[in-house]
Amino acid sequence: MVVPSLNCVTDGAPPSPGDFTPLKSTPPPPHTNQLPRSRRASARIHETKQRQEAKQRLEKERLIRKRVQLLDEPEEQQSSAKKPRVYSRRQDGEGINGVEAKPKAEQQQLPEREREKKDEEVERAMDNAARQIALEMPTSDVLPASGLASGKSAYAQVKDTLRTFNKYYLSFVQEEESRCKKKDTAKKTPNSKSPSKSKSPKSKSPKLKKPGRGVKATKPDTKSTSKRPDLKAVTKMLETNAVMYPKKRIGDLPGIDVGHQFYSRAEMVAIGFHGHWLNGIDYMGMGYQKEYKNYTFPLAVAIVLSGMYEDDLDNADEVTYTGQGGHNLTGDKRQIKDQVMERGNLALKNCVDQSIPVRVIRGHVCKSSYVGKMYTYDGLYRVSRYWAEKGISGFTVFKYALRRLEEQPILTTNQVHFTNGRVPQAISEIRGLVSDDITGGLEDIPIPATNQVDNPPVPPTGFSYLKSIQVAKNVKLPKNTAGCDCRGNCVDPRKCACAKLNGSDFPYVHRDGGRLIEAKDVVFECGPSCGCGPSCVNRSSQRGMKHRLEVFRTPKKGWAVRSWDFIFSGSPVCEYVGVLKKTEDVDTLTGNEYIFDIDCLQTMRGLEGRERRLRDVSLPNGETIPFEESKSDSVPEFCIDAGRSGNVARFINHSCTPNLFVQCVLSSHQDIRLARVVLFAADNIPPLQELTYDYGYVLDSVMGPDGKIKRVQCYCGGADCRKRLY
Repeated sequence: MVVPSLNCVTDGAPPSPGDFTPLKSTPPPPHTNQLPRSRRASARIHETKQRQEAKQRLEKERLIRKRVQLLDEPEEQQSSAKKPRVYSRRQDGEGINGVEAKPKAEQQQLPEREREKKDEEVERAMDNAARQIALEMPTSDVLPASGLASGKSAYAQVKDTLRTFNKYYLSFVQEEESRCKKKDTAKKTPNSKSPSKSKSPKSKSPKLKKPGRGVKATKPDTKSTSKRPDLKAVTKMLETNAVMYPKKRIGDLPGIDVGHQFYSRAEMVAIGFHGHWLNGIDYMGMGYQKEYKNYTFPLAVAIVLSGMYEDDLDNADEVTYTGQGGHNLTGDKRQIKDQVMERGNLALKNCVDQSIPVRVIRGHVCKSSYVGKMYTYDGLYRVSRYWAEKGISGFTVFKYALRRLEEQPILTTNQVHFTNGRVPQAISEIRGLVSDDITGGLEDIPIPATNQVDNPPVPPTGFSYLKSIQVAKNVKLPKNTAGCDCRGNCVDPRKCACAKLNGSDFPYVHRDGGRLIEAKDVVFECGPSCGCGPSCVNRSSQRGMKHRLEVFRTPKKGWAVRSWDFIFSGSPVCEYVGVLKKTEDVDTLTGNEYIFDIDCLQTMRGLEGRERRLRDVSLPNGETIPFEESKSDSVPEFCIDAGRSGNVARFINHSCTPNLFVQCVLSSHQDIRLARVVLFAADNIPPLQELTYDYGYVLDSVMGPDGKIKRVQCYCGGADCRKRLY
């Protein structure tokens, strides 16, 4: 019996009988009653189905080609085609109307160049159809109602969603760190003394009973109860309905532009950009049929190119994508069994038939990410065709050819290599260098300054650098308060006195050098009177700057600051340093714009439009000003003046959509009016991105020397820019 080999044909003519390879049938052994395997019958049925699909696809392409030809023909030619033709008598060797007849083979075959042109026109027409489908998808019901009610743009909602994810993630990191500490403590502390060598009934080990008949012997449960913190965070967001796009959508999603970077697969799940943390293909199931009645489901909406399959081929604008399933999950990319046309594979196949575009995300190695990879959105691609073949490991895999749609921003990744500007490796490589170190050697890490705007370029002047706060003569700091009794490092928040002030837990996690889990009204850190050492996690903001910063000149905003290093969300960046003064002593007539009000108390009360944070701190009685006894005036009593003396924080610009946030910190004392002002990373900040925070000005709140309201334009360029600084 001859059985055709398994071939999945999609483009071109159906396979001819010569394309099939006969298989030699082996007679069954004697004295056996073996029946033919059902797999062979399934192969014939599958082949018949593929022939039908191939015919349907050929008919579809023929109609598209005909449509393109009709669009290309001029109107005169189309109208003349309707007129009856007049033929003259043909002589030997002549064609119609005296034109020499061409050979039949030459008449049937178009020139190669013309055929390629027609193929390109067909591809372009199908690309336009895919682009039109993406544009026609409804977006009015995509944005969450909470964001629309607050007036926030989709970009701001993406930031808020990722910040919520990072908060949950760090919370579960802290939970995992606590679990590991308990486990290590249990290992170091023996439960009982070693058994005595003397013979006694107590020293005998108990005999294990054998399981009875029909009862399986159970093995001890050695499986760890831990779970990845990022997956726990995703589960928490799903449970609390915090995912930004819970419903799957075709095409681009508002707030995510080409080039957007995700630092884990879990972040994409939290946004709803790609719905699975492991599978490469995200698709809409049969449950979407009521909403999209004219489509055949399942339909793919997004794929991740992360190099997990050995048969993938990535050439930027054109991709050969391997279907899902059948590969070894241990990380060696090896295929271990045949793939099946179901779920994600079927969803991509349906995209071919219906010209549905898919979002393509590329994964690439990134040391800064906790998963070792970064994922970049590279735009919409059309799945042009698919086929089945034997992969490198000898198993059947499905291949999908993807073509990037035109009229999109340029790619930010090229063959899975990420480029986002080259970070200098040494100061000598910096262009426009005007100062090797603005700190004059005061900081452990030098801070260079560059200027490629002014001609001639000049360095920042008019200030002296300070590493720590200076106190004005008429300001008296409180005495150091008693601290915790911990030794070495603070470990147990139930025993640490400083942790109790933070809501009976530490505000930081140890990971990445200390990261603040979330913004608080006040963070109580360990101080000089505490028994713990400088490596204590509750001293994270006191260790100085640990990132390589650069001050650079901008065309409209003056000086600005950026980092050469990746900054994790929750990491302390720098403290706002200057001269600690009373607010009433500040000379407002000199135009000093480097005044930072210590408005922690006003922020906690939400006065003058200030954003309130969490009220989860317990201010100790007698050590600070009780709320009921404090001044009713909304003006802070103290401020930090960095006009003439300050650190790098004085150069950090304002933004209506910042990547830093202001955190009040108390360590040596507990007077909230004199709290330290520390800038923390609100997001994961890639290298060379400008560092910004919200200055918090209320509009029409600044008066000029003439007594009139002063207005200053904002140049942050954010999607939610208020257009004015104050």
